[in-house]
Amino acid sequence: MFKKILIANRGEIACRVIKTARKMGIQTVAVYSDADRNALHVKMADEAVYIGPPPASQSYIVIDKILEAIRQTGAEAVHPGYGFLSERMDFAAALEAMGVVFIGPPSPAIEAMGDKITSKKLAQEAGVSTVPGYMGLISDADEAVKISGQIGYPVMIKASAGGGGKGMRIAWNAEEAREGFESSKNEAASSFGDDRIFIEKFVTQPRHIEIQVLADKHGNTLYLHERECSIQRRNQKVIEEAPSPFLDEATRKAMGEQACALAAAVGYTSAGTVEFIVDGSRNFYFLEMNTRLQVEHPVTELITGIDLVEQMIRVAAGEKLPFKQEDLKINGWAMESRLYAEDPYRNFLPSIGRLTRYRPPAEGATARGGIVRNDTGVFEGGEISMYYDPMIAKLCTWGPTRGEAIEEMRVALDTFEVEGIGHNLPFVAAVMDHPKFISGNITTAFIAEEYPEGFQGARLGEADLQRIAAAAAAMNRVAEIRRTRISGTMDNHQRRVGDHWVVSIGERDFALRVSADREGSTVHFADGESLRVSSDWVPGQSLAHLQVGGEPLVLKADKIPMGFRIRARGADLKVHVRSPRAAELAKLMPEKLPPDTSRFLLCPMPGLVVKIQVEEGQEVQEGQALATVEAMKMENILKAERKGLVKQIRAKVGESLRVDDVIMEFE
Repeated sequence: MFKKILIANRGEIACRVIKTARKMGIQTVAVYSDADRNALHVKMADEAVYIGPPPASQSYIVIDKILEAIRQTGAEAVHPGYGFLSERMDFAAALEAMGVVFIGPPSPAIEAMGDKITSKKLAQEAGVSTVPGYMGLISDADEAVKISGQIGYPVMIKASAGGGGKGMRIAWNAEEAREGFESSKNEAASSFGDDRIFIEKFVTQPRHIEIQVLADKHGNTLYLHERECSIQRRNQKVIEEAPSPFLDEATRKAMGEQACALAAAVGYTSAGTVEFIVDGSRNFYFLEMNTRLQVEHPVTELITGIDLVEQMIRVAAGEKLPFKQEDLKINGWAMESRLYAEDPYRNFLPSIGRLTRYRPPAEGATARGGIVRNDTGVFEGGEISMYYDPMIAKLCTWGPTRGEAIEEMRVALDTFEVEGIGHNLPFVAAVMDHPKFISGNITTAFIAEEYPEGFQGARLGEADLQRIAAAAAAMNRVAEIRRTRISGTMDNHQRRVGDHWVVSIGERDFALRVSADREGSTVHFADGESLRVSSDWVPGQSLAHLQVGGEPLVLKADKIPMGFRIRARGADLKVHVRSPRAAELAKLMPEKLPPDTSRFLLCPMPGLVVKIQVEEGQEVQEGQALATVEAMKMENILKAERKGLVKQIRAKVGESLRVDDVIMEFE
């Protein structure tokens, strides 16, 4: 077995590999850029080597710098994680030439299956059903438009060396095909150092289901069942689960055997994933093969009990797989929510900054009989940079059934505290409560169909609002009692805390009375309903664990004037608790209107201006591209919301902008 391995990656996947290596008694070497000098993976590793400036193109994907780090440290093997160099045949070949083991497949297998164009041709030759498309190289945007028209819209424009949603666009017409080709090509060059593009038919109403394969160097190729990855946004997976709620045993077996046959045909070893599109009749079509560990591998580990990183290391060291296909059973259900540094209320645009608060839920067994796991690469006080993928953590839960795994995820999300940046916790929490998701009747169009205007926050039902109102009233009473004690006179004559309150949540007002005793409070509503509230919450705590009406309730609670900012189940609420007279007066207060920014194009996220597509004095039409801003390896094309005349362009190409910086002004 290896004594020392280098992890050619960063963030949560580097931390994930280090944990398994440490468990196996293997020393680890981290690599880091200027932006990651204080990163968690650097702190966790036994050694760390500096490799250059923040952009990945100048550090993490520069092969010579990784090879030099290997020479400096004497690492015997390299785990590439995912992204970066994980599917670069020339990197695996360079390691082989050095006599260093690549913890992944052999370079010919990467060349054959890691390239999406080649892998699809091989799948077709092997008789595997594939999605219609054009597998040749496409030279320019004009050719891309022509080919797209021949295939028939909608089409998927994809980077041949891509992964993780990078270099991928859906085009519904010629204009989108032209824009999509150029953006995909630029993103592919920036993220992978390979700008080749191919185009295939976009299958509407599909489910994205993938098979995890594992193969050793002794001829054993097995499948570890499937993962459902249909909850996607911009082709980037957001929520995954294992197994799929859609497959039956016969389809699972057929997909697994086909995935293994494909892997064996190219001499594949190590962990890999064969991805399929599955239609409503359970017909499946080969999509691509990822010749690396997948981001969502933890859900497979939770239902099989197998550490995939450990098996990758053992296979690379020449060991046989210690189990057979018949040993690989499905135990329970697992969910994964990807926590991203992006603001769901601003169309999921990237967010950067310092994590002023980062408190994940406790990992391990729960009181309900489930399991919580959080794979992360950040820490409280750490910085989220604009240079890398916006994923902060992967929150995973396990339960005996799908319903129990979902409930474990709901509780875990409610107890996950993140402050300082925009993040998508409210969105994934809302999905967990969505009836369509709960039913399992989902497709890759779920987010586009269910949130066509973007995410505006979860809408809680009357019963949930009433429970929150009761909790807020009880918490307010605790806060008021503390305040009177602090401000009380020396003879202890304290202001009496009232019983009658009005709790306002948005447009909804709850008139109520609070009667308290040593065990808690009973909240009586004007309609005759009452709810018993008990908790050990004290003012200043940001997380409140309560029992309301005999059921548990977890609230993230921050104090605001006359109330709380409450976050629960994807909802972000201002909850005001006022005396009846104060509530009456509050309704007479004028509403503060937001400033008018309609004459400006504002930068929606921190990023780099890579293109200005218009000139001063130019008339623009609704939907016309105005500027392109790059953030976290993704290009974002900003378009005109209405017809207008460009008065002044204030930003320059190459300039780094903050959120709401003015890019241009209109007449």
